[in-house]
Amino acid sequence: MAKTNKQSEVKLKKVLGIVFGVSIVVGSTIGAGILRAPGSIAALLPNKLLILSCWLLTGMYILLCASSYAELTAMMPKAGGAFNYIKKAFGTYIGFAAGWFDFILNVSAPAFFCIVLGEYTTLLFPQLQGYDKAVGIGYLTAFTLLNLPGIKTSSATQKITSILKVILLLFLVAGCFLAKPQQSSGLLVPETIVFNGALIIAFFKAMQLILGTYDGWMAVSFFAEEDENPGKNIARSYFIGAITIITLYLLINGAILYVLPLSSIAKSPLAASAAAEVAFGSWSSVIINIIAIFSVISILNAYMLIPSRILFGLSREGFFIKQGALLNKGGTPYVSLLVCYVLTLIFIRYNTFEQIFSLAAVMLTVVTAFSFASLLMLRKKEPDLHRPYKAWGYPYLTILALTVSLVLFVGFAISDTRSFIFVVALFLVSYPLYRLVTKINGSPTKGL
Repeated sequence: MAKTNKQSEVKLKKVLGIVFGVSIVVGSTIGAGILRAPGSIAALLPNKLLILSCWLLTGMYILLCASSYAELTAMMPKAGGAFNYIKKAFGTYIGFAAGWFDFILNVSAPAFFCIVLGEYTTLLFPQLQGYDKAVGIGYLTAFTLLNLPGIKTSSATQKITSILKVILLLFLVAGCFLAKPQQSSGLLVPETIVFNGALIIAFFKAMQLILGTYDGWMAVSFFAEEDENPGKNIARSYFIGAITIITLYLLINGAILYVLPLSSIAKSPLAASAAAEVAFGSWSSVIINIIAIFSVISILNAYMLIPSRILFGLSREGFFIKQGALLNKGGTPYVSLLVCYVLTLIFIRYNTFEQIFSLAAVMLTVVTAFSFASLLMLRKKEPDLHRPYKAWGYPYLTILALTVSLVLFVGFAISDTRSFIFVVALFLVSYPLYRLVTKINGSPTKGL
């Protein structure tokens, strides 16, 4: 028996526009990682221009991915993102599995961000030392309550926090470029490069680290149903958001590389803090903590919204309890939001999010690979579907994006066997769960 029409017709409010689309991409992507990653990258690569090239090349890959995602999202502007396209291309079971993979990797993120916020806040206010987790739970509760009334409040919060984050990061960049560098040459004198196998391997390791700082670029897909004009706004949101992030990342890295010698950056676990010390002197620790807090607040707000939209979409399809598709007057899927709140509390309390976080990269490559494959499949399977936007260089660039995702999956499987085995186990368990859930909810099983 198919699920009821009443459940399938539950829809979110169409009140979002391009400003929210850009702010959710920027807000969900730029976090504390950009403040830490430059040191790790500098330890791998021996040349400043090579480092900037690595950041730029990874950004170009994200633009390539965004092009394919923009076609899928504009074609099927439904809450929950990738599982909708995968379900249509490969059937209900694969869509079910992909949706839950996507939910698991996203619902763990707020726990990490809350812990990080607790740590940075106690650094700023030493009297709170020892209460890191309590402070983190306070942030979680505050942002859950803030997003509970409705999507308009959530949208306003995301826009404000994203804009503040960008302003603070540009303040750091300006301070660095206006400061006297620790070495007179700045970026002008290139270090010697010896191209060999070790350098190529180091370059790819650096790209893998950088890719982690770009995680979140596909955030537009989760809110497509709430966009007032998805055919027009989706692609623009993807590209403006991605270009904004690439530009900021290049500016931040350029500023750090300008004021600090490469050897100093490579030895620094928080390169942005070392750069801020040169730029702002005794105020550097306060400034970098404030920048970090606002960066993570913006990303926390985004990740309070994302998993609840995935769970709403899964519930509406009959892949979770039907109450997960309930909306309040403001258009918030409040049951799904509260479920996410409880799960995040558990992750914070027991630190179980660390293992799930290690799974996130593997799960992400699975979901994105299936997404790119679904674009190829739907072009052949349903060529007459309305496509307000079409991916660049199809099918070659989409095949390239799919290939890169598969290569990354293989690389992660080799370097993190435990997570790979866990993902395989989750996939095997997903089928009996799918049969059970669809039997209870009466969802169709066609498309297997």
